Amino acid sequence: MINFTLKQLRYFEALARYGHFGRAADACAISQPALSVQIKELEQALGTELFERGARQVRLSSFGEVLAQRVRDILRSVDEIGDLARASQDRLAGRLRIGVIPTVAPYLLPRIIGNLTRVYEGLDINVRETLTSKLVQDLLEGRLDTAIVALPISEPSLTEVALFEENFVLVRSDEDEGKPVPGRERLREMRLLLLEEGHCFRDQALSFCNMRSALPRELLDGSSLSTLVQMVSAGIGVTLIPEMAVPVETRSASVSVARFENPQPSRTIGMIWRKTSPLAKQLLQISEVVRQSAGTMQASSEI
Repeated sequence: MINFTLKQLRYFEALARYGHFGRAADACAISQPALSVQIKELEQALGTELFERGARQVRLSSFGEVLAQRVRDILRSVDEIGDLARASQDRLAGRLRIGVIPTVAPYLLPRIIGNLTRVYEGLDINVRETLTSKLVQDLLEGRLDTAIVALPISEPSLTEVALFEENFVLVRSDEDEGKPVPGRERLREMRLLLLEEGHCFRDQALSFCNMRSALPRELLDGSSLSTLVQMVSAGIGVTLIPEMAVPVETRSASVSVARFENPQPSRTIGMIWRKTSPLAKQLLQISEVVRQSAGTMQASSEI
């Protein structure tokens, strides 16, 4: 019989994910030498090397590649045993791992956390803010319980619950206050500032401007909505941001904000989770708290 521990599988999964002993050890909250010993013992138990070790990075061996997917499935199943126990309780408590996209997190998350901790006493909320593609991957591999993203995701193994609609607004120089709002045709001729590749908000803005293929020379990228607004304030161009970002991002910038004519560009924000999650019922209840939090925020920050 091959003997190895669940802890060793978790260490293996972390090293497979990070490809670096130091970062994997930090993620597992152990020392790097201790992680190295555990990985070596797992390799000895299995009778084969799981990683190709380089000077700066480690890579999965061919067997390690096969094992990695099996281990992720095992760990997800183990975590769901704990979720089954939590789901049997009257109220949700313990750890809730929630992911949020960057164009939502800074604006809605404080209100969500406040409301959730008030409704669910003892809830330990762990937050991960990153791009949609990474959140979906973390969900599928069991590292998150749920995520707040722009819909649709169209992943067959995930449940999608739409929560609210949100319009995009135009941010331009304060000298343009009161001027006619340009249509999408005119926007294509302007110096348009957008988030860098990988952000779903970038794709949504490009879709509104009918810029799905050939992009204009004057289109510039930024790493955050805050950067984009400050670039507009400096007179570099114009940008689109979601309504929820307006109070935070424009309070210290010399810019003006205007609505587009109908139909206005918009997005649907929702929650997603695995269809197999034992916490599905509780997550649906949490989605209502998120929906109410967003409604309160929208009502208090209308442009």
